[in-house]
Amino acid sequence: MICLINFFVHLSREFYRLFCFCALFQVIWGKDFSMSVNMSYRENVKLALQSIVSNKLRTFLTALIIAIGIMALIGVLTSIDAIQSSLTNSFSSMGSNSFNIRNRGVNVQIGSGGSRAKVFPSITYRQALAFKENFDFDALVSLNVNVTWGATVKYLTEKTNPNIGVLGTDENYLQTSGYKLAEGRNFIAQDVENSNSVVIIGQEVKSKLFKNNKSPIGEYITVGGDRFTVVGVLESKGSSAGFGADKACFVPISRGRAMMSSSNPSFVITVMTTDPFKMDGAEGEAIATFRKVRALNAKQTNDFEIVKSDAVAQILMQNLTYVTLGAIVIAFITLLGASIGLMNIMLVSVTERTREIGVRKAIGATPSVIRKQFLMEAIVICVIGGLAGIVLGIAIGNLLAIALGADFIIPWRWMLLGLSVCIGVGAASGFYPAKKASRLDPVEALRYE
Repeated sequence: MICLINFFVHLSREFYRLFCFCALFQVIWGKDFSMSVNMSYRENVKLALQSIVSNKLRTFLTALIIAIGIMALIGVLTSIDAIQSSLTNSFSSMGSNSFNIRNRGVNVQIGSGGSRAKVFPSITYRQALAFKENFDFDALVSLNVNVTWGATVKYLTEKTNPNIGVLGTDENYLQTSGYKLAEGRNFIAQDVENSNSVVIIGQEVKSKLFKNNKSPIGEYITVGGDRFTVVGVLESKGSSAGFGADKACFVPISRGRAMMSSSNPSFVITVMTTDPFKMDGAEGEAIATFRKVRALNAKQTNDFEIVKSDAVAQILMQNLTYVTLGAIVIAFITLLGASIGLMNIMLVSVTERTREIGVRKAIGATPSVIRKQFLMEAIVICVIGGLAGIVLGIAIGNLLAIALGADFIIPWRWMLLGLSVCIGVGAASGFYPAKKASRLDPVEALRYE
């Protein structure tokens, strides 16, 4: 991608130099040259359009080939932009000013690349509480632990599938993780201290258990084999941000510990600063505090990981860069085939219009004029096909954006890239046929039948 950007920057500089040269040439030679150049190109475009109109089927098929190549290029790149936008929206709600302290890093592997995250000794409940009590910084600290990912939740005769996640949290977790309540209340400190049997449920759990828009607040449900009182319902958030809150139940962390089957669970600490610019200071203070909690001396390295909230999104976006490059390569291969087809059709056009070329040369057309005419025709056909391909590519890419819940995307940079590629393909495909047409002998061309 950086190479492409550098290429277009260099190309724009060359165009600027060419413009300056033409301006200087115009100052020296006067306005007549400018008018003649404009008339020449205007006449070539007019002739190209006339030829296109007189050969509609051939033009349509040629433009269709170019349109398919450009549609593949713009469609894939717009889709990738939509995926990136969706990831950004999904993780932005978790806040750019928070990070987690875990016993392992983020492990996201695509294909055979990447490396496994290191796994350190578990963070115990006592260590997590000690950090929360001793962390002296202007930040909010919360604790959580995964209780299970396969619970069944029941209410009267209704029950869910055994795929509900249960998370033990404290009173600060909803705020530090970007969750909001649709109804009811959050946990309070007394719920955590007294291990109260209260629960906050996700929207999917509510819709499964409570029919006809019945309010679940105050109702008793069974999570696994334990009875809880519903005190809150989360707003719908989907599952794109990692932990699927819609299919989840949150219980006080102290109550969740009693429900766990694991004898050595690892707790997660989340730190959210009030100001994103204080992130580095908060991270440094958190490392120093937790090293004391873990009783590490100066020679020992950290046996825990600091993971920022958008770390997964960053890893995925880095991998999408390779997908983008792969899409560009595939699209350019498609366009290479299209350019070969265009060149073949232009050669056929030169053969069919040999007599016309002879007439034009007989009345004074120079080889340069003939060459520009056919070159301009190839470029115009490519631009027509390219514009159609851009429209179709944007439509396809935005269908994916709508499916992912992202905003409508107008990929200006990819549109400019597509138009540039169209002009380049037209010039490359039309050069040889135009050169062949310009070299025809006028006498032999007039005798051609």
